[in-house]
Amino acid sequence: MHLEQLTLIVDDYDEAIRFFLDALEFELVEDSPSSTDDGREKRWVVVRPPGATTALVLARADDERQERVVGDQFAGRVGLFLRVDDFQASYDRMRAAGVEFVTEPRQEPYGRVAVFVDVAGNRWDSLGPRPSQ
Repeated sequence: MHLEQLTLIVDDYDEAIRFFLDALEFELVEDSPSSTDDGREKRWVVVRPPGATTALVLARADDERQERVVGDQFAGRVGLFLRVDDFQASYDRMRAAGVEFVTEPRQEPYGRVAVFVDVAGNRWDSLGPRPSQ
């Protein structure tokens, strides 16, 4: 058993796709036309880190309630955690791509970490490899 997908509500499909592909180097798994339960057009957009099995569904906010939570889906807390193989290289590349880091890198018992915000404003941890035990 595993989590297959998580939904991230965004303002704009194309802007979100560019962020995840260009800044985070995710892969685009799917971008297909779809429709809402009441028949309005939407897209089914799925991205994920290379080699990962868990993916993000990028869902455009389609009503006022959803628009209010764009960027605050985790009530201001870090809600997503991206483990990377080479923390410094990933951090440098993401900063060069315009990713906003809201903390400086620091060492924690679970690895090196820095908090960044995604295209919608949600907080993520960028995590380096776990220290060897």
